[in-house]
Amino acid sequence: MDFYVLERGADEEARRVACRLAEKAWQQGYRVLLRTADADRARTLDDLLWTFRQESFVPHGLHDEDPDAPVVIAHGDPPLDSDGLLINLGSDVPEGAARFQRIAEVVETTAKDAGRLRYRVYREREWPLRTHSV
Repeated sequence: MDFYVLERGADEEARRVACRLAEKAWQQGYRVLLRTADADRARTLDDLLWTFRQESFVPHGLHDEDPDAPVVIAHGDPPLDSDGLLINLGSDVPEGAARFQRIAEVVETTAKDAGRLRYRVYREREWPLRTHSV
């Protein structure tokens, strides 16, 4: 369980960090689920994955359109068939988080209270926690 805490920036920077994490995980052979708070943010992240780095290509799709893509973007609770890496951009701990091999929580500067709450939830579940400043 890794928490990536942004030193500055908010929504846009959090999405860029999530894109970099997804790219690295996909290159390492993980199936990746990027979880957003809502459908609009999922579509924004979908667009950003095409353009966040000029030299990058991350095969991805929205869960409603391409649930079998190596990198899937969904909102709300993760799909039942999920495993691999969950990159959470939502404000809560999703139901079914325990199904994933790894979890990366991206904590925006403007949402640190929600990040602290998620940290407490995982700590109460006795999951090993690591924090990274980004």
